[in-house]
Amino acid sequence: MEYVIASNDTCVGLAIRFNVSVNSILQLNNLPPACNNLSIGQKLLIPQPTPTPVPPSTATFTALESTRTSCELFPYTVQEGDTLAGIAANFNVTIDGMKEFNQNIFGDTVFTGLTVQVPLCRRLPTPGPTPTATPPPPYPAPNLLSPRDGSVFGLSDESVALQWAAVAALRDNESYLVTVEDITEGTGRRTQAYVTETKYIVPSTLRPSDTSTHLFRWTIEVARQTGTTSDGKPIYSSGSPRSDPRIFGWSGGRTAPTPTS
Repeated sequence: MEYVIASNDTCVGLAIRFNVSVNSILQLNNLPPACNNLSIGQKLLIPQPTPTPVPPSTATFTALESTRTSCELFPYTVQEGDTLAGIAANFNVTIDGMKEFNQNIFGDTVFTGLTVQVPLCRRLPTPGPTPTATPPPPYPAPNLLSPRDGSVFGLSDESVALQWAAVAALRDNESYLVTVEDITEGTGRRTQAYVTETKYIVPSTLRPSDTSTHLFRWTIEVARQTGTTSDGKPIYSSGSPRSDPRIFGWSGGRTAPTPTS
């Protein structure tokens, strides 16, 4: 644009008035750096101001969307006999929380084989300990999920997967102690393992070697490492009560030889 110099005009004043830099006025009009040769009635070209860039808008989330985004979800496949209330109770979450995070749940009915997302951020608070001489463990006993009590696995089942609900976010020195014991008379075989996940695959070495079905008892509890032995083995103490035991049956993998005459 073109501007006619008036009394008391200066390059600095014009730059401020038109929101441009002094240097841009000097360059466009071939003026000296001191800009001391302006005269009344002189015509100057004023450069167009550089538009201030508008920062891009950032996506915003509603409170509900933020909660869903940050909530830790645990996928669970509905087993035969499960109910929505039972699943919620096993994971210590609210039924409303289950419905909020699962659009595939209608009413209070769930179907076998359906995968639902358990919102761990909707877990109910654990009641505080009652005053006693000895403080109780910091975690409740774990809730066992699958297999269901009394399940039987046959010859086609090469492994057995155990699953339970998390009691909380474990500390670095904590883990779950899994105990599986063959309680069929005369065996007494047993295995124990320390894991940080809420799932454990029973080793195939524990599978019966005969053709009969053996009964196995399994439990879960939280263990806390409190030190190490002189030879470097970890020392554990109990971090929760032991879960209620469950039983499953597992058939042996070998067929007994047929007697020959």
